[in-house]
Amino acid sequence: MKRIFTLIIGTLLFTNALAQSPYVECEDTCSHIHGIDLSHYQGTVFWETVGKSKMAYVYLKATEGGDHIDARYKQNIDLAHQYGLKVGSYHFYRPKTPQQTQLENFITQCRPEDQDLLPMIDVETTSGLSIDAFRDSLFKFLDLVDKAYKQKPLIYTGANFYDRYLLGTLGGYKVMIAQYTERVPVLKDDLEFILWQYTGKGHLNGINGYVDKSRFMGDHKLREIRFRHK
Repeated sequence: MKRIFTLIIGTLLFTNALAQSPYVECEDTCSHIHGIDLSHYQGTVFWETVGKSKMAYVYLKATEGGDHIDARYKQNIDLAHQYGLKVGSYHFYRPKTPQQTQLENFITQCRPEDQDLLPMIDVETTSGLSIDAFRDSLFKFLDLVDKAYKQKPLIYTGANFYDRYLLGTLGGYKVMIAQYTERVPVLKDDLEFILWQYTGKGHLNGINGYVDKSRFMGDHKLREIRFRHK
């Protein structure tokens, strides 16, 4: 009886995993262009294995705030290139840290010659500022990034965060929206975003533990976020 019960439970778990797989491992069930983003939190990455996967691109954390540099950024970007991935770099924005200080931190790591994709700015916190003060801080920084790289950055933010703090403000930017549900995000202003980060608990051979996965929406292509080298 115990063995039968164990088999039933195992079958249920396996069936549930299959039901979830089109969401968590979407690249196995659709034709969209998929990628990942990661940082030192993923530890040692076996890039030779990742390079053989269905991932077309990777965004690597370079910096955060005014002085933090991701400990694995340099190694990750060199190896990601070596094994054939298109690579972009991102900065985690801290609204209370002087914008110029953050820019200088970012550009010392995110060198144009190393980039295949637009620089990405990760916007997830207001740091306790009012909405107006937060927006003023953010757009001053985005303008500095635009001038430094001679192209507007890609913006990453969550669907709920966007609706609450950025509604109606990112029409001139390419945007990646994070929402970890099976339902495609719909923003309150119907902003057309080109990338959807659909899970923070993806699995990929070559990476221990979870990894964030994203995909292009509709007919959007990788060329839309390519870094323009002058």
